[in-house]
Amino acid sequence: MRISAYVANSGSSTVSVYDTRLERKIGNAQVGRGPTGVGAAPDGDAVYVANSRSDTTSFINTGPRLLTATVPVRRRPFAATPTRDGRYVLVADFGSDAVSIISVRARRVIGTLPVGPLPHSITTVPDGRAYVTDNGGRSVTVLGRGLHATRDIRVGDFPSGISSPPSGRRVYVSNTGSGTVSVIDPDTESVVATLPGGQAPLGNAVSPDGRRLYVADSARNCLLIIDIPARRVIGHVPVGVDPQGVAVTPDGRRVWVTNEQSDTVTVIDPYTQRVRATLPTGHEPEGIAITPR
Repeated sequence: MRISAYVANSGSSTVSVYDTRLERKIGNAQVGRGPTGVGAAPDGDAVYVANSRSDTTSFINTGPRLLTATVPVRRRPFAATPTRDGRYVLVADFGSDAVSIISVRARRVIGTLPVGPLPHSITTVPDGRAYVTDNGGRSVTVLGRGLHATRDIRVGDFPSGISSPPSGRRVYVSNTGSGTVSVIDPDTESVVATLPGGQAPLGNAVSPDGRRLYVADSARNCLLIIDIPARRVIGHVPVGVDPQGVAVTPDGRRVWVTNEQSDTVTVIDPYTQRVRATLPTGHEPEGIAITPR
């Protein structure tokens, strides 16, 4: 099966598509205006794109790379993340302080949840819970198994990117204003550690084995490689200007980073800590997702 990377070009109203094995661009998909966040369905058959200037979420079939649905949501959606069972897409409505819940089958919003101010990004864990960074509130809102807001967890300044490994044992939050990464234990729903995050961490992604965290430091134009058990940075890899989104291939052997002001995506071997390729995107790439298969 072809594993593909999808990059949202916020200045182009397109999503660029790449073959991750060949490390080359294979096409584009048209979406709404201002696409920012991208999420891949658990079965790899679809990706979902938040269109911040259209107030919509696009559904793309990953086979023919065609738009199959456009779902209206609330104001300035920033992220579109599927639940682990693939039944719903959770959309962070940055301009409405809410999360829209889209039914994948019905292709419509079936509920809206108030969260903290300026919801930015979302990650999910296997038991059905979701975690939303509240960029204007120094907190992460927890959505319970029934997709209702249960509590807020205090983190650093301007929380933005968020990720969790396949196991869901930890959740990692980039605190852009604090230069740190908060580590949340879902069992206790509390911060159990703080990792270094460079000067202005944005997107982050965790390796499949849960031992390394990859963080885009937008102030220093590099990817940080963090040893999670040791709680220290073990590498800095230069990328393009203003790196935003980070994604890891399912085998953990490649890390992809979008560079908003360079109109490129950088492909990195995290073990040699070297850049393998720098590929063109559309204008102002932000979010990125890699299909699981």
